[in-house]
Amino acid sequence: MIFTDKHLEHLNAQFRGIPTEEIIAWALEYSRRPVLTTNFGPYSSSILHAVTEIKNDVPVIWCDTGYNTEATYRHAEQVMGQLDLNMKIYVPRQTRARREILMGQPSIDNPEHQEFTEQVKLEPFRRAMQEHRPDVWFTNIRKGQTALRDSLDILSINKEGILKVSPFYYWTDMELRGYLKQHQLPNEMDYFDPTKVLQHRECGIHL
Repeated sequence: MIFTDKHLEHLNAQFRGIPTEEIIAWALEYSRRPVLTTNFGPYSSSILHAVTEIKNDVPVIWCDTGYNTEATYRHAEQVMGQLDLNMKIYVPRQTRARREILMGQPSIDNPEHQEFTEQVKLEPFRRAMQEHRPDVWFTNIRKGQTALRDSLDILSINKEGILKVSPFYYWTDMELRGYLKQHQLPNEMDYFDPTKVLQHRECGIHL
């Protein structure tokens, strides 16, 4: 199915305000090769729960940079066990030890930061997408996170032609906290992404 800009605009208007499970069910009915991505950051268990409640074997892609906090790794293990996720974990081709000897952990104003981001996030993500070849990509991006994400919507098409579905796009932090409480899901706020560093900066995956 090919989505025109007009078609997407109509669907986004239709989907705004309806239950997330209806959006997810619609996307899964359309999809032949869905994937769900996560970083196990704040509120991530909401999308993991919402999608797998409807289709429990959806591949869940996690590009583990190797730089997550101890709390994030413990949280990831808890959520993976609680939701019995179909995990597909991708890691950089270089070890963290080797990288830190060769380039350290460059700051965002260092020219080497672009190569750092490529190694720990972008190359593993491209590898994951090439292996799974999804037609639908469930994400937990939300309005207000970055300028780029403010230009998207519940449904959007990326440059590779994949339909991105963000069921919680218009949800607030308070609403997500309510969802987590309702479904007895854990949350973890001690999250750090070395490719972004700043809260409202993109790492490149959603570009």
